Amino acid sequence: MAAALCVSLFFPTLSHGQGEPLERSFCVFDPVGANGPLFAITKTFQPVALKQGIKLNLRSYTDEKVAAEDFKAGQCDAVLLTGTRAREFNKFTGSLEAMGAVPGEQEMRLLYNTLSQAKARPFLIDGPYEVAGVFPGGAIYLHTRDRGIDSVEKLQGKRIATLDYDQASVRMVRHVGASVVGSNSANFAGKFNNGSVDLAYAPAVAYTPLELYKGVEPNGAVVKYAIGYMNFQVIIHRDRFPDEAAQMVRNESIKRIDQAYDVIAQAEAEIPKTVWMNLPQEDTAEYDKMLRKVRLSLLDDGVFDERAIKLMKAIRCRVDATRAECAS
Repeated sequence: MAAALCVSLFFPTLSHGQGEPLERSFCVFDPVGANGPLFAITKTFQPVALKQGIKLNLRSYTDEKVAAEDFKAGQCDAVLLTGTRAREFNKFTGSLEAMGAVPGEQEMRLLYNTLSQAKARPFLIDGPYEVAGVFPGGAIYLHTRDRGIDSVEKLQGKRIATLDYDQASVRMVRHVGASVVGSNSANFAGKFNNGSVDLAYAPAVAYTPLELYKGVEPNGAVVKYAIGYMNFQVIIHRDRFPDEAAQMVRNESIKRIDQAYDVIAQAEAEIPKTVWMNLPQEDTAEYDKMLRKVRLSLLDDGVFDERAIKLMKAIRCRVDATRAECAS
């Protein structure tokens, strides 16, 4: 869905009239590859792009690291990455996936509305790069092979598939006393499904495509608590697109955000009710406290952008002023 939004929105900005089509490469990360949902949706927009005078050359990547490196090397004009991987291109937007910083859809909608405004553009530019769009991927949930692991304490000693390039994830896993099993977007699901790890974390949109049910069944669960909120980001080389292109993408994308949330809602609905595991309120409060502690330690270490962390706190407190952190 994210890919569909971003691709469809490039078209009106890049059309350059008569003559030869404007060729632009767009590297799309899809964990399933060229047969995956993100890439499939993106592909359907190629003929639409051509009518607007753009020959859109799509490349699929199952390894997000390679997609990011090719973009950095200038082999892609634009790239679709997850927010965590995008951090190396923009620290501000790369902080939006900070654990516990965005508790739910209401907060995320407010955040997207804020970032789509023209006055937010300075935060979206970092050197030669600009974040042309941020799209929701849904809440990130813990997936466990054992329903008995239902509290922070019970995570101790457990093996968790952890994105080893993400300092935030590594810090969180170590904070709870669990074992980091270095993984990436291409192999974490396999490790979870074959029992190499006890837990993994992913949004609902990954449950069916990556067959996470194979790891969850028959004794596991998906914990109904958002430890973070995944997003996809379209990043462009600024010198390869018209100056107004990225803002036009943002203006149009905000109009289509309901479509993205429909996809997320459908993915969450497809996970059987018997698989979901709700936490008692006291455990939820414990998770909140833990994530805040880790988030602030990462902020102190310079991993996250202070402006982004402050913005998300302001949004959390606007939605729920009774949160303990809002008194400070």
